[in-house]
Amino acid sequence: MIIQTKHSDFAIEVILHMRLFSVLLVIMFQSCSPNSETIKIKGSDTEVNLVVVLAEQIRKENDVVLVSVSGGGSGLGIASLLNGNADIANSSRSIKQTELDLFQQKNIELDSFIFAQDAIAFVVSDKFTIDSLNTNDITKILSGEITNWSSFHQNNMPITIYGRQSNSGTHDYVKHILNIHFSPYAKQMNGNAQILEAIKADGSGIGYVSAGYVLKGNNTGIKVLSIYTNHSKAVSPLDASAIASGSYFFQRPLFQYFRKSDYLKIKPFLDFEKSAIGAKIIQESGYYPVNN
Repeated sequence: MIIQTKHSDFAIEVILHMRLFSVLLVIMFQSCSPNSETIKIKGSDTEVNLVVVLAEQIRKENDVVLVSVSGGGSGLGIASLLNGNADIANSSRSIKQTELDLFQQKNIELDSFIFAQDAIAFVVSDKFTIDSLNTNDITKILSGEITNWSSFHQNNMPITIYGRQSNSGTHDYVKHILNIHFSPYAKQMNGNAQILEAIKADGSGIGYVSAGYVLKGNNTGIKVLSIYTNHSKAVSPLDASAIASGSYFFQRPLFQYFRKSDYLKIKPFLDFEKSAIGAKIIQESGYYPVNN
């Protein structure tokens, strides 16, 4: 009886070990499954808040898809993609040729997806008397050719420019669409929030931010300027119909770059962004969905 008991105990122990091994195998298999791997997204500060909301919602819809999101600027996102520290690079600008060359040197094939459209809003203090500016005037202000608001109204105030850092896609976009070099006296800020806080405190300041950030309710103490060219009427970046028709001067696509080899891994998230739920989130976040 004692021997049988020992054999029985041994058999039970073997069975328990086998079951534990089976559980470990299942866990290992699940952790190796592409669907259970976390999709790492880094880059544009313009896109970060929107993508965070999308990531939170897809988690509610599909608890298998895990997404981590961080900002730092479009340049950082593309560099992280190159170095293998991100699966998707959020970028509010087109990738540069110098960046493409680095991917080619590593034999990495890239693809991209435009998931939303954004508009750049030029903002001043809500106590400012000006409601609109011409694109030529903005060019002269940002380049430092015009340094005082007396060129536009009676107040004799020096103009303070609040812009983004050079690794920002928004900085690059404004620079290229206006074909300018920014004034060396322009203050480089970390993001939308910092620019708006500076504008609220500085009655002579002007800055540029994502219109989506303003539409989300961050508009206290500031005024969003309408913009016009020599051949058009003034248009507000907060006018959804104007953006849809393409009549606002400072509007741009929002990109997501990824390695072609990672497509199956990130496809559930890209598909979610294209879905009706994704489009609704994009619109409610102050951006404009893109029909794909």
